[in-house]
Amino acid sequence: MNTTLTDKAADNIRILAASMVEKAKSGHPGGAMGGADFINILYSEFLNYDPSDMGWINRDRFFLDPGHMSPMLYSVLALAGKYSMDDLSNFRQWGSITPGHPEVDVERGVENTSGPLGQGHVMAVGAAIAERFLVQRFGNWMTHKTYTFISDGGVQEEISQGAGRIAGYLGLNNLIMFYDSNDIQLSTETDAVTKEDTAKKYEAWGWNVITILGNNAEEIRKALTVANSEKEKPTIIIGKTIMGKGAVTEDGSNYERKCETHGMPLTNAGASFANTIKNLGGDPENPFQIFGDVKAAYEERAKELVEKAAVKKADQVKWEAENPQLAVKLKKFFSKEAPDFDFSQVIQKDNSATRGASGIVLGAMAGKIENLVVASADLSNSDKTDGYLKRTTAFRKGDFSGSFLQAGVSELTMACLMNGMALHGGIIPVCGTFFVFSDYMKPAVRMAALMQLPVKYVWTHDAFRVGEDGPTHQPVEQEAQARLMEKMKNHHGKNSMLVLRPADVHETTVAYKMGFENTGSPTAFILSRQNIKNLPVSGDPYQSALQAEKGAYIVEDCEGEPDVVLLASGSEVATLVDGAALLREKDNLKVRIISVPSEGVFRNQSKEYQDAVLPKGVKRFGMTAGLPVTLEGLVGENGTVWGLDSFGYSAPYTVLDEKLGFNGENVYDQVKKILG
Repeated sequence: MNTTLTDKAADNIRILAASMVEKAKSGHPGGAMGGADFINILYSEFLNYDPSDMGWINRDRFFLDPGHMSPMLYSVLALAGKYSMDDLSNFRQWGSITPGHPEVDVERGVENTSGPLGQGHVMAVGAAIAERFLVQRFGNWMTHKTYTFISDGGVQEEISQGAGRIAGYLGLNNLIMFYDSNDIQLSTETDAVTKEDTAKKYEAWGWNVITILGNNAEEIRKALTVANSEKEKPTIIIGKTIMGKGAVTEDGSNYERKCETHGMPLTNAGASFANTIKNLGGDPENPFQIFGDVKAAYEERAKELVEKAAVKKADQVKWEAENPQLAVKLKKFFSKEAPDFDFSQVIQKDNSATRGASGIVLGAMAGKIENLVVASADLSNSDKTDGYLKRTTAFRKGDFSGSFLQAGVSELTMACLMNGMALHGGIIPVCGTFFVFSDYMKPAVRMAALMQLPVKYVWTHDAFRVGEDGPTHQPVEQEAQARLMEKMKNHHGKNSMLVLRPADVHETTVAYKMGFENTGSPTAFILSRQNIKNLPVSGDPYQSALQAEKGAYIVEDCEGEPDVVLLASGSEVATLVDGAALLREKDNLKVRIISVPSEGVFRNQSKEYQDAVLPKGVKRFGMTAGLPVTLEGLVGENGTVWGLDSFGYSAPYTVLDEKLGFNGENVYDQVKKILG
């Protein structure tokens, strides 16, 4: 594009963005208007993708962090032919494909769902790590760039610390971030909340830092050229932009750099919509238009992109012919199918902690599931992800031959990185930390559920039995929180998350089988710190544990209808076994014991199966190391749940079991009360 046409295209984006918000009477026009120059240069000159094959695995990716700037993204993608004017005019409306914050839609060019500030650019870091991982295994023909766009709010979010540190440490030279630094945020100017030197901060993390006038096309172009040639570091381009660029009032006065234009239509913000559209070269009576010469320029760019992609695809075809086994592997990596792995061959150590059993499964996968990447938030020796780490190496700058990410103490960052890896494709991401710290991860877990990403969470130290570490490290309410995600449906009507709390080492193996076969949503494994006795089953314990695939099943039964049904998940199932023995021995009661690793999966079974496991009219007793509400939906009015209604206490876990009533004797006492 020539200079005049470049500016005209950027103004076209500004017109469309402002018009979308104005028509919807809702949204954020100012930032989109300020960022239009960068996004235009990026899409019209630098971003490499195939307009005829948007899911092409070797495309450059663009991750938007400030999702409220969706009008900017939709507008540039409209210039690229991926959205119609009707799509844009239906912004934020029921059933439209232009929601208020972007939702992942690769076929239309939206690589990530964004909204909660900070997460989008961390997903980009994860995608950049995925690219380095794949290039190491398949060759430089796979090299591509990851671009991301961040705002003042995203820089302020604490998560940016983790992303900046990790990207700099790993030397992700394939990562280019544009910082839209307009000094305006929703309610104030930025100098009301911060005086930090952002450039020095990123320099300290090992980034290449470029500062430019962010509305100057030539400076943007030069910065992107330099960033693309960088060999050692990730690049941040700090673009000093103008919030609401082009906005004017009724009398034609300048109305740029106003906080008001950040979060409301121009008319509501004090500007004149009609005069602003005129000022930008548009028709306020019919603003949803793409200028003819802008359309022609983007169509010409599309042809160039298809031709460039064809060259790279030809390189891939040649490589595949020369490396047929690797070609098969690459196809499998990106297939989104469950990996080939025989879980029945995993040899567990009986009567162990389920965190240890998890480590054994991960170790057995090492070298067999070759696109598995495991991460831990500085806890690999405690969450037992080191079962995997011992068989590989951690990522380092210039060396992605291993498949472990030492995330450091940054649980939210780690979880967002995993989302980015999953979005990029080609990788199965797993990450571990203590269950109580899932609280730090919740925003990213929710986004994984919304985007239907098959990220796996290894959450260990699952209960008050963390013991001497005390209530700060003892999860009580966390399982109930996770189970809520299991009850929530995603937009395809499926459980938004799979949550599994296995009762012994063999159930842990089956939990991993279920989790790795779950390719349509995230999976959480909730695992014990302390040893747990194996469930009392006859025959092959793994084959018995396969019943867990129905979410709940009968572990021990009686002849005829039971007098009472006992149910739990995790280590409390073994406690029920002890209590049942006393009920049989002392009172000759008929007892059924149910293991419920996943209520969500159980509720998806047929009514006949559910009634067969939990017969109506029979008293029920549930035991949980969490809040009683965790099991109350299963126990119902026909029984009671023994759980915790307070934070835990600091003491050895055996003492806590005794003091808090988590033993066979208390199971006996509580069931006797129910039965009267």
